Amino acid sequence: MDLDKLTTEKRNEKSMGLDEYSTREILQLMNAEDEVVPKAIAKNLASIESATKKIIDTFNKGGKLFYIGAGTSGRLGILDAVECVPTFGTDPKMVQGIIAGGETAMMKAVEGAEDDLQLAEKDLIGRGITAKDTVVGIAASGRTPYVIGGLRFARNLGANTVSLSCNRHAEISKEAEIVIEVEVGAEILTGSTRLKSGTAQKLVLNMLSTSAMIGIGKVYNNLMVDVQPSNEKLRVRAIRIIRQSTDCSEEIAQKAYKEAELNVKVAIVMILCSISAEEAKKRLLASHGFIKDTF
Repeated sequence: MDLDKLTTEKRNEKSMGLDEYSTREILQLMNAEDEVVPKAIAKNLASIESATKKIIDTFNKGGKLFYIGAGTSGRLGILDAVECVPTFGTDPKMVQGIIAGGETAMMKAVEGAEDDLQLAEKDLIGRGITAKDTVVGIAASGRTPYVIGGLRFARNLGANTVSLSCNRHAEISKEAEIVIEVEVGAEILTGSTRLKSGTAQKLVLNMLSTSAMIGIGKVYNNLMVDVQPSNEKLRVRAIRIIRQSTDCSEEIAQKAYKEAELNVKVAIVMILCSISAEEAKKRLLASHGFIKDTF
């Protein structure tokens, strides 16, 4: 394994005396280095767009989105996946994060898991992968065997494949239909890819999932109209979203929300179109969930 060729493993010339820096100097350097991340992502917007369109197509066909990765990359995939449920009201199976080593690896490294070329195949089969699905393989280094094996299996199965790495000409790029390589440069702490690389991966995953959810009708204007009211804050937000969408009173919003059986989107269509909950549901079904197509 030759790590010298990987940008993510190089030493950062700006931080050679890092252990002698004051706390303020460390923070200033980290902040300055983090500024390169959005610019590096901007160079990949065309690939991110292509990946998003594949994901939207996958969802429209009833398929699933899988994120696969090891270590920090795997944890970031799981984070993005689980947040889709409360934010967009998705079925937990619709977007899934898979980490090498399973749930144990969320808190503690599982020895050898990321080096197993066959393990991701077993994990994906266990999650019921089909040719309708999209698999996003995440690896800052771009050479993690677990991710390589998973992408290779998914591609041979006929599923859509996307690679997300932080090195150019990454190994995982060879296994994917769509390649995203966000080269953010050497970390201030050599090889610690939970820093800039992790930030880059998180931002790209935000873009993929959010833009895909917008693309299947889970957003009205800039509001989360499929939000799941699983706690008090979200219940308050649900009513607020109804009011912001319809410019109605608190009383009207509460009444419609109750009649809609706590479905924010149905309540909004009821108020905007002056129709019953049943009719609102029918219109939303006919419009594939897009509120603006129910008018």
